[in-house]
Amino acid sequence: MSFPQLTESTEMYLKAMAELGDGEVVPIGRLAERLDVTPVSANEMIKRLGDQGLVFHTPYKGANLTKKGRLAASSVVRRQRLWECFLHDHLKIEWAQLYELACSLEHATAPEVTDALASFLGDPRTCPHGNPVPAADGSFRRIDGIPLSEVSVGATVRVLAVRATGTDVLKHLQERDILPGRELTLLDVAPLDGTLTLDVQGKRVALGLMISKLVLVEMK
Repeated sequence: MSFPQLTESTEMYLKAMAELGDGEVVPIGRLAERLDVTPVSANEMIKRLGDQGLVFHTPYKGANLTKKGRLAASSVVRRQRLWECFLHDHLKIEWAQLYELACSLEHATAPEVTDALASFLGDPRTCPHGNPVPAADGSFRRIDGIPLSEVSVGATVRVLAVRATGTDVLKHLQERDILPGRELTLLDVAPLDGTLTLDVQGKRVALGLMISKLVLVEMK
């Protein structure tokens, strides 16, 4: 499905809302933090996106994507995750660097290139981080998992997906071998700061509570 030409800035906002909101209202402050802009700048952009029919803006609460906005955001996410697959599977780029590098390619990818890339890759359903690759019509299969932060002590789980976007956070997870497909056992949760102690393939690993919220898992 093709869309009218959108600016790179517009695409970045739509994708960020799709990643943060999952269909829910995204606070403007949280959106500004993700995009490293001021809340005033984010608020002005959201108003412009509202005028274009791409978002619903609720004052003092935030914004969420309209149907038109969701389709446009899915197009951007599709391009990015297809590039992640290509970079990982064919160029052997480091897992932690995929998100940032794919972001630099997604805005310059024509619909014909996107379709050809998907065909070349065999229409992958997930990216190397385990997140769904939207189909050409914008549909995708939702991940049926829970955040690692909600797992009970003693449970063994399998990592489904990682929703982190920062290269530093992804590098942190990569160094601890917390990757899609890995099995983990939660050994302990520290009081107050909530640091998790995990068994990852026989190694004892500590992981902060905030990062653990970005790791989606399923029970074994």
